[in-house]
Amino acid sequence: MPAAGNSLSINATPPPDVVADIPSGSTAGWGQETISGELRLGGCETVETHTSILFLTEDRVYKVRKPVDLGFVSFRSRQARQAACENEVRLNRRLAPDVYLGVADIRDEAGRMRDHMVVMRRLPAARCLAELVRGGADVTGEVRAIARALAAFHERCETSPEISRAGGVAELEALWLEAMDGVAPFRGSILDAPVVDEIGRLALRYLIGRVPLLVERQRAGRVRDGHGDLLAEDIYCLDDGPRVLDCINFDHRLRVGDVLADVAFLAMDLERLGAPDAARTFLDAYREFSGETHPASLEHLYIAYRAFVRTRIACIRHHQGEPGAADEARRLAAIALRHLRQARVRLVLVSGLPGTGTSTLARNLAEGEGEWVLLAREDPAGASGRGAATQRADGPDSGAAADWGAAADRGGPGLAELVEQARRALVRGQSVVLDAPWPSRESQDLVAEAADETGADLVRLRCVAPPRVAVARVASRQAVQASGSGAEMSHADVAAYLEAATHFDLWPATHNLDTTAAVKETVEAAHRVIG
Repeated sequence: MPAAGNSLSINATPPPDVVADIPSGSTAGWGQETISGELRLGGCETVETHTSILFLTEDRVYKVRKPVDLGFVSFRSRQARQAACENEVRLNRRLAPDVYLGVADIRDEAGRMRDHMVVMRRLPAARCLAELVRGGADVTGEVRAIARALAAFHERCETSPEISRAGGVAELEALWLEAMDGVAPFRGSILDAPVVDEIGRLALRYLIGRVPLLVERQRAGRVRDGHGDLLAEDIYCLDDGPRVLDCINFDHRLRVGDVLADVAFLAMDLERLGAPDAARTFLDAYREFSGETHPASLEHLYIAYRAFVRTRIACIRHHQGEPGAADEARRLAAIALRHLRQARVRLVLVSGLPGTGTSTLARNLAEGEGEWVLLAREDPAGASGRGAATQRADGPDSGAAADWGAAADRGGPGLAELVEQARRALVRGQSVVLDAPWPSRESQDLVAEAADETGADLVRLRCVAPPRVAVARVASRQAVQASGSGAEMSHADVAAYLEAATHFDLWPATHNLDTTAAVKETVEAAHRVIG
């Protein structure tokens, strides 16, 4: 919003004298007002918001607060409006020092102080990020520059024990509950009730199991006094770098939080504008420039929160009669739900008899899901070939049937260690694929407990194949390991398979997957189950 120019040379508070002519009968409720000087604002282009009136000249923007009380903020007194102007300039100079030029005093013709206004340099509208996106421009370079600027900005932002509390689980739960209360009047009318209910359920479930992750973020100093309102409409992409305007200045509680919540706001807004690729580029660039190590699930949670808060605002605008606001509210709610579904932390347990393809399925599932952790326990019948990303626990290394049966025990080698590894990943917001031949109910209970305690969705997958196919696979695999050649089925192979089958307990709520199909088909079937 604010263009280049220097005719008034306003660089300090108060700036050189100017004159304002605020029209009689305006929303501000003033008649003829002066600031003792030569510039009259009465004929200027104006933009009105719920809290301000902006007067636009060729090279300046003059922002005057309305004397309103909106409940969450009050500008009834001149002193409150002055403080708001001064805070706006001070805080926004952190990201746009050459745009926020100062605070001007408004006096009447008798020289009496009447009010105050923020004086800004006007920026070219064509370089607004939102306009670039709407025009179909390739904004890759621009969003990378914005990410770099924000990464440096967040490192400079204030933090303290008090500020860090804003990133705790209790505070985040309170924010989500407040957002759900705000949307409740529109549930079942503007918004589909099942959508609203699923958003609330998924958000609170995620927070239940993520206390260690949030504490880790707090201790690392990732909760800061940031911007709080990163919208594409308020970012200008100039040749010498971006200018980010209009941070929240009336209530610091709405400005403090995890730096990831700050950048998630702009990612959400880019997605809302129909530029999900630009949003992804921006988030990846921020991770690169900031050295961030957050799990993708936390990113999804914060994007969903920003979308849900904007859902409420869109609902209110619809209630006030704004055309198209109801459709925007539903689009924003859909964005929130989509990201919360992606944020779900899952523990996928892949098991089955020897030779049924558990390792192949588990590896393909983990590799196809980006940041998933693959944990594998050696198949006592000779399983091998797991990917380099696999984290192994010690397990039986013999193909003998007796060894396979012993591994089924709860106390089998490496079992507790593997579950603990899974638990550590789950509480950090990482989903896990467990590849392990655990046939006993006792073992299943141990895994189920870990999922329940960490708020993870437990999915049990059982690989199945005809016995002759499975045994042939075991024989071939063992022969390749021993000599690098093919092999015929042996009585020992059959004995190992039968011993395993004897010990295998069918799991409750288990999804059977036929692994005689092509690997791609089996993996796609598994993804449909996992969701």
